[in-house]
Amino acid sequence: MANNNSQNLLPTILVIFGATGDLMRRKLAASLFGLHEKGLLPKLFHVVGFSKQALTTEGFREMVRDMIGAKERAQKEKVEQFVTYFFYQQGLFEQLEGYRKVANILGMRDNEWRVCSNKLFYIAASPQFYKTIFVNLDKSRLTEPCSPEEGWTRVLVEKPFGKDLKTAQDLDRLLGKLFQEEQIYRIDHYLGKETVQNILAFRFSNSFLQDSWNKEGIKSIHIELFEKEGIKKRGGFYDGIGALRDVGQNHILQLLALFTMENPGTFDAKAIRKKRAEVLQALKIYRPREIAKMTMRGQYKGYTKEKDVDPKSRTETYFLMKAYLGVPRWEGIPISMGSGKAMAEDRVEVRIRFRHPTPCLCPLRAEKHYRNVLHYRIQPNEGIDIMFWAKKPGPEMILEEKSFSFDYKKAFGEDSFADAYEKLLVSAFQGDQTLFVSTEEIVASWKFIDPILRAWQKNIVPLKRYKSNSAEIIKVPLPIDE
Repeated sequence: MANNNSQNLLPTILVIFGATGDLMRRKLAASLFGLHEKGLLPKLFHVVGFSKQALTTEGFREMVRDMIGAKERAQKEKVEQFVTYFFYQQGLFEQLEGYRKVANILGMRDNEWRVCSNKLFYIAASPQFYKTIFVNLDKSRLTEPCSPEEGWTRVLVEKPFGKDLKTAQDLDRLLGKLFQEEQIYRIDHYLGKETVQNILAFRFSNSFLQDSWNKEGIKSIHIELFEKEGIKKRGGFYDGIGALRDVGQNHILQLLALFTMENPGTFDAKAIRKKRAEVLQALKIYRPREIAKMTMRGQYKGYTKEKDVDPKSRTETYFLMKAYLGVPRWEGIPISMGSGKAMAEDRVEVRIRFRHPTPCLCPLRAEKHYRNVLHYRIQPNEGIDIMFWAKKPGPEMILEEKSFSFDYKKAFGEDSFADAYEKLLVSAFQGDQTLFVSTEEIVASWKFIDPILRAWQKNIVPLKRYKSNSAEIIKVPLPIDE
C-alpha cells in the first residue's frame, strides 16, 4: 500500500449500503480510519452512508466516532478531520426515492469539486437485500458514470455471493447489467490477509519445494478453519447460512486454490484469478452416495438455544469433507477441508503431508514411516513450520522430529500487518482485482458445494452433535489420510 499511489487517485466517493450495520461497526469504519491515519485515502474523499435508520449527518458522524473508539484516541484532530468525510442519507433498500437522493448528493459533490469523481458502491447489507439493491441501482441509474472520459464506477460485494449456484448466477446477471467484470469486486476478506497473500510468494518465489509440490511428493493436504466462539448474536444471519456456505464455499476453497494452482507466471490479477478458477473448476463433483462417504456435518450442543435460531434448526456449525482435483499434478491426492464454530481453539492452518521416501534410509527397527509435514499457519501465530527428522545424539540410530520455524510477526513486526479490509479498500480504489473473486471462481465453487448442500438437506449425511470448546470434535471415520 504505497502512500503515493492512493494520494494520486482522483476524488472518490464511497457509498455504503447498510452503513449502520454490523460490518460497518466491526470492520469498515476502523479500516477507513486506519487508511486516513496512514495518508492512504484520496485527497478529496467522501463517504455517503445509506440505511433505514433515522439519522442526520451529524448523528451519523457521532456514530462513526463511536465505531472507531474516538473517545479513547489521543489524536482528536485526526478523528475530527476524518468524520468530516461522512454524510448520511436515510432510505429503504426497497424504495427508489432514497437512491435518487444519494444521486443528488453525488452530483452536489461533483459540482463542488468541479470534477467527475470516482464512485465506489459498497454493498454491506444483509445478503437477502443484494438483489433488491442491484435492481434499484439499475433503475435509479445511480451507477452510470457522469462522464465517459473521467471517473470510474465500481461495486464491492460482501460474501456470501448467492445461497447456491442459481442465486449466484442470478445475482451475477443483475450485476452484469450495471458493471463490467473489471468493475466488480467480490470480497473474500481472507484474500486480504498477509499470510494468505504470502502463499503465492512462498510457493513460486522459492525453488526448494518445486519438484515435490505434486502427487509424487505430497500424500495429502489438510485445510482447517476453527473458531472458539459460537455464532454470538448472529443467529438471524447464520441459521439460514451454515458453516459450509459461511466459510466453506469461499475462504476454504480459496485456500485450496492458492495451495494447488499452477504458476500464473506473473503477479497480474487476471493471471492469478484465472489459475485459481482452473483449480476450482477441476474439483470432482460428488453424487449423493459419494457425499455420504466423503462428507460429515455437525452442530454444537446449545446452538438451537442461541438468539434468533430456530429451536428445530438442522443448520451445521461444523463440517469435514474430502475432495479430489481432476488435474494431472494432483490426481488421486486426498484434500480434507474442515471448519467449525465452538471449537477447542482458534486455528486456521494448511497442513501438507509429504510422502515417505522410497527407498528410505530409516532405522532398522523403525515402527513407522518418517514423513515430513509442512504447517502453514494463517492465524493466530502466523508462520510456517517445516517438520523434519534428525538423529538423536547417541550410539543408536534413533530419529526425532524437529522443525524449521518462521514466525511472521517476529520477522517483520506486528505493526507491519495491515488490516485485511484496509488492503481490500485500497485495492478497490486502485483497480487491482487480485484480492477479489471472479465470476468463474464463484460459479466453480458453487458447482462443487451445491450437491453437498442438497444431500445434507435430504439428511443423506446425518447431523451429529458435539460438545462446545472440546478437543473431542466428532469421532466419525472419513477416508482421509493422516
